[in-house]
Amino acid sequence: MESKTEYQYEADVVIVGAGNAAMCAALAAQEQGARVIVLEKSPEKERGGNTTYTHGSIRFAYNGTPDIQAIIPDLAEEDLKVTDFGSYSEEQYYEDLCRMTNYKTDPELASILTGESFETMKWLTKHHIQFIPIYGRQAFKINGIFKFWGGMILESVGGGHGLVEALHNEASSQGVRILYGTMAIELLHGDEGIQGVRVKEKGLSKTIRAKAVVMASGGFHANVEMRTKYLGPKWDVVHTRGSRYNTGEGIQMALDIGALSAGNWSMAHAVTGDRYLPDFQEGFQRLSYPFGILVNSDGQRFLDEGADFRNYTYAKYGRLILEQKDNFAWQVFDGKVSHLLREEYKGKQVTKVKANSLEELADKMEGVDKEKFLEEMVRYNEAIDDVVPFNPNEKDGRGTKGIDVPKTNWANRIDTAPFEAYAVTCGITFTFGGLKINERAEVQNTMYQKINGLYAAGEAAGGLFYDNYPGGAGLMAGAVFGKIAGEQAAHYVKAELTAKV
Repeated sequence: MESKTEYQYEADVVIVGAGNAAMCAALAAQEQGARVIVLEKSPEKERGGNTTYTHGSIRFAYNGTPDIQAIIPDLAEEDLKVTDFGSYSEEQYYEDLCRMTNYKTDPELASILTGESFETMKWLTKHHIQFIPIYGRQAFKINGIFKFWGGMILESVGGGHGLVEALHNEASSQGVRILYGTMAIELLHGDEGIQGVRVKEKGLSKTIRAKAVVMASGGFHANVEMRTKYLGPKWDVVHTRGSRYNTGEGIQMALDIGALSAGNWSMAHAVTGDRYLPDFQEGFQRLSYPFGILVNSDGQRFLDEGADFRNYTYAKYGRLILEQKDNFAWQVFDGKVSHLLREEYKGKQVTKVKANSLEELADKMEGVDKEKFLEEMVRYNEAIDDVVPFNPNEKDGRGTKGIDVPKTNWANRIDTAPFEAYAVTCGITFTFGGLKINERAEVQNTMYQKINGLYAAGEAAGGLFYDNYPGGAGLMAGAVFGKIAGEQAAHYVKAELTAKV
C-alpha cells in the first residue's frame, strides 16, 4: 500500500542524472509515450555529468565504410578517397571488452553492448546527434591515406559539450521536463515497487510521484570518502577529473532499498594527466605516451608505453603512476615525434619543459634523479630494434631488446632535439562499481530479483568494466543501456496502468 505523501510533481518515469545515459533513457521513454522528468543535480551551465568532460569519442561495431556513411551520410567524397575506415566487428568489440577486463565482464551485458552498438548509433542520429571522424587523434596520414586504428573512429560534433547540448535540445523539443539544481535524495519504495523520488530542488524538499526510476547519476569518483573506502589508500589525493557532482548518492539510494551491487568496486578509470592542473578542469589528459617514454622520480621507466594502442591502456596507466614515489612521472619525447602529440599538449595550462640536450632536460625535470635518468636513457636507446619500421597507425612491433621494462611497439631512440618532457600524475575519471542490472536494465535486489520500477544505466550500473576498459566503450554503454532502460521503464508503467484498468 502506498504511503501518504504529498507530491509536488507527477511523472511516469523519472531519470536521475542528465548525462549521455540519462538523456538516452529520457528520449527512449518519451518515444514510448511516457511522461518524463529528468533530475539534474548541477546548475544548467554544468549539466551533463562526465559526458561533458569527454571528447565525445564512441566505440561501436561496424562492417566498413557503408556503415559509416549510414551514420554520416554527408561524408565528402574527397574525404572518402583518402580515408581507410577499416572495420570493427561485433566479435572484435566483444573480444576487446573481454580482454581489457581480464574476462571478468558480464558476458550477457557485454554481448548486448557490442551487439546493439551500431543500431544505437543509428538511433542517436535519428535524434539529431551528429558525428564526425576522429582525424588526428585516431588516424595518422601515411602515404596520403588516413588509416584509423584501435576500434574507435567517430566522435560527436562538438565533443562532450556538443553531445550534451544536442541530447538536451532533443529532449526538450520532445517534451521532456528537466529540473536543474535538483538532487534526488531518496527513492520512495513499497512492496509493489517504486512509488516516486524525494528531491531537494534549489534547497527545498519536494516529492515526485512516479512508477519507474532510471538511475543514471554516474559513479562516485568525486566523493573522496567513497573512493578512499572502496579504492583504497592514495585515492583520496588523486587528481579528480570529470563532474564534481558525481558523488555516488544515486547508487547509495538504490542500495538503501535493497539493490545488489556489481562490478569492480576497487578499480576505476584512471588516466595519465597534468601533474598540477586543478581538479574538475578539462584538458587534464596527456595521452601520447606510446610515442615516448615515462620515467619516475628515480629516472626509471616503469611501464610498457607501447604495450597496445592508447585506447586500450590509458584507463589503467594512471594507477601505475599512483604507485610511484610521490605519485608522479614525466613523459619524455624528442623532435622526431613532436608532430604526433595530441592537441592537449599545447596551450598554457601544460606543465612542460623543453631543452636542446637530455642533460639540460634532466636539469629542468623537477624531482627526477638526473644521473639515473641519463643512465636509463642510454640503456633505452641502445635497446631499440630499429630494423623494424616505425608506423603510428598499427602495432608495428618496433620494440626493445634486453632491458627489464620492455617497450613493445613504437620504440624510437630519444636522440633528436628539441627534447620535451611533461609532468604527469594519476587522474580518476569514473568508478567501475555500481548496481547489478539484467538484460532489460532492471536493477536486481540482494535476492537476485528485479526491483519493480527501478532501472540503471551508465556509470551507475556495474558489471561491464573491470581493471580496465576500451576507450569509447563508456559512452556507448551509456547510450545502449540508457535506451534500454528508458524503453523498459515506459513499458513497465504502461503494463502497470493497464493492469489497474
